[in-house]
Amino acid sequence: MKVLLINGSPRLNGNTSIALNELAKTLNEEGIETEIIQIGTKDIRGCIACGTCYKNHKCIFNDIVNEVAPKFEEADGLVIASPVYYASANGTLISFLDRLFYSTNFDKTMKVGASIAVCRRGGASATFDELNKYFTIASMPVVSSQYWNSVHGRKVGEANKDLEGLQTMRTLGRNMAFLIKSIKLGKEKVGMPKKEPGVMTNFIDD
Repeated sequence: MKVLLINGSPRLNGNTSIALNELAKTLNEEGIETEIIQIGTKDIRGCIACGTCYKNHKCIFNDIVNEVAPKFEEADGLVIASPVYYASANGTLISFLDRLFYSTNFDKTMKVGASIAVCRRGGASATFDELNKYFTIASMPVVSSQYWNSVHGRKVGEANKDLEGLQTMRTLGRNMAFLIKSIKLGKEKVGMPKKEPGVMTNFIDD
């Protein structure tokens, strides 16, 4: 069992890393393998809606999005962590996620998802909600914790002083491990949920 953790911060070893490391440590203690990938320093452009991924089953831009895609497919869970910019996630991370979720056609049902927002003061809840939407559109259960998944700190290292935030990360890790293990047992005992053929509608009449 493995969880992929995406760090959207451009700061290496910053407060977002502190939050993710606390979570990864707990997951490891629960027997879950982890891999942290930092994408905040990468040059990642947004989706151009070219539709090439429908045919090639990968994004036309052959960058870290295509590198992470097979790891995402193999993983049992995905964690997305971002610093807060104007009550929103890092733009580089959003471009990455838009293309990752749109260009991958593998079934994401029952992969477990969690998001983390790291900020100085405000905007964490809006960012948390923004990131969770990637999971809820893909039939991925969202893991809860004892509080919204936010850690606070401005200067590098200040997140270590947010004891409640770090405890929230540990609780998230234990809950995530439990859910992954429970879903694994559920697949063995009762199988996956029944899927209907996809239906897409819009609001324009012919």
